[in-house]
Amino acid sequence: MQPHRFTILIIAAAALSLTACNPVLRTHGYVPTEDAKPQAVEPGSDTKSSVLARLGNPSVKGTFDEDTEEDTWFYMSQVRQRFAYLRPLVEERSITAISFNADGQVDKVAEYGIEDGYYVNLVDRKTPTRGRELSVLEQIFGSVGRLPTSQIAGGNQPIPGGGGGPGGTR
Repeated sequence: MQPHRFTILIIAAAALSLTACNPVLRTHGYVPTEDAKPQAVEPGSDTKSSVLARLGNPSVKGTFDEDTEEDTWFYMSQVRQRFAYLRPLVEERSITAISFNADGQVDKVAEYGIEDGYYVNLVDRKTPTRGRELSVLEQIFGSVGRLPTSQIAGGNQPIPGGGGGPGGTR
């Protein structure tokens, strides 16, 4: 191989390996446009129908608001950055919470970002259940001797849930 070709091959391999390290950015959730920004909703003047017409359906509606007179809509979006095989990282997050009063008027608009979030520690405890745990052999051989022999022998009794096989209705 000529030295000139070897140099070109090395440069091409280095360039190819560097492009694999570029992050991939992906936007998830509600993507605001210039005309439709959730932050532009004004308390007191906008209603549910005007918000729905301008922004569309919310990402999430408040779960526990059915029992109260208030209703809250959430418009959420986030941008994630991913490097090759690594776990994606959330680069930015925006949550707009629009609360409505009982008459359907916008009562309050709140903005939350990635700095407002916090980690929740999960508990690794298990909920105890009654009974005993079966071993593998007990699970495999536990049903031996429990089936009625009349169904195994192929009598003319119908098989529950079946109808076309042996012993089924004709």
